[in-house]
Amino acid sequence: MTSPETHAPMMKPIKMDIKDSAEHELIRESVRRLCRDFPDEYWARCDHEGIYPQEFFTAMANSGWLGIMIPEAYGGSGRGITEASILLEEVAASGAAMNGATPLHLSIFGMHPVVRHGTEEMKQRYLPAVATGSLQVAFGVTEPDAGSDTTSIKTSALLQGGRYIVKGRKVWTTRALESERVLLLVRTTPRDQVQHKTDGMTLLLAELQKPEVSISPIPKLGRNAVRTCEVVFDDLKVDICDRVGEEGLGFRYLLDGLNAERILIAAEAIGIGKAALRGAVGYANERVVFGRPVGKNQGIAFPLAEAHTRLQAAGLMIQKAAALLDGEQACGAEANMAKWLAAEAGFFAADQALQTHGGYGYAREYHVERYWREARLMKLAPISQEMILNYLAEHELGLPRSY
Repeated sequence: MTSPETHAPMMKPIKMDIKDSAEHELIRESVRRLCRDFPDEYWARCDHEGIYPQEFFTAMANSGWLGIMIPEAYGGSGRGITEASILLEEVAASGAAMNGATPLHLSIFGMHPVVRHGTEEMKQRYLPAVATGSLQVAFGVTEPDAGSDTTSIKTSALLQGGRYIVKGRKVWTTRALESERVLLLVRTTPRDQVQHKTDGMTLLLAELQKPEVSISPIPKLGRNAVRTCEVVFDDLKVDICDRVGEEGLGFRYLLDGLNAERILIAAEAIGIGKAALRGAVGYANERVVFGRPVGKNQGIAFPLAEAHTRLQAAGLMIQKAAALLDGEQACGAEANMAKWLAAEAGFFAADQALQTHGGYGYAREYHVERYWREARLMKLAPISQEMILNYLAEHELGLPRSY
């Protein structure tokens, strides 16, 4: 019989500063200053009218923020996931929420496999352009019949005379309409012909704005300034020099960046929660009912205090996960827990903010309905809360795999 201690999670020793360093505080203040030029009204208009926030994207690019994780040799600043998470948290917390964070997120995180596994020629060709914002890149992985089960993708790429011929369909490809390229996961060997189901997948940095590619926006609940699309590839030609790393190892390259992405998403969720909480506290102090501010009532004050507590606790897990990753230590559990905690905390804060506003919470002028819609997304993407708990149950607690 297995003793309870056998599968007890082991704590990783790590030195972590609880307070921001001077550099990190400078990042926060610099981002806040830039974001003041893009108030809630700007983001509400972009979201309501489905306008891509190009002015904001350009301003961030001109300030050098897009290259925060790109090595200095390729035009970036060579910082780590800690600095990138601070950047994206502050963007979301400004009121931009996911409409502002997502365009930056895709540029910062999307090229991670190229940084790690691309050829020198590929890095020289693409990374400086991403750092300046002159090249926007989308991420094409999910398919209609292969959501969380990535190994079941069917989009194929056949090598013919130095070019891959790509055929298939992707869904939930964010920023496809604005991007010149897509980091595309394809099958170069059919699943029934490989020893392991994760084998035979390849990453291509393919062109998007071609006649062989059709792009259709998917109507959705929130984050409507950044459109998410279905993309169909009908014999698209991709030069072999635009393959990332070796053929057949694309899934492994993809895994390299999953922990980083979950940490960044967690930071964005915290940012949305902070924006919502700021709005709720302001309203609770100003709104007078029955001759007193509504924030004087414990039924209003306690949930907001709880929201603050949840956000602070999740923020600590983000710091720990980011410090481990930057220190090149294993952080799968911490990255997953950070995403789970932050998604829960961000949505709880947004939901309580909406409740605090009462009927006005449904009104667009107060913006909390927009925060609420965007915070809800974080519990679904890029991985659901349930799949994170599956991972933790199996890998941290030693329970049998459930899927």
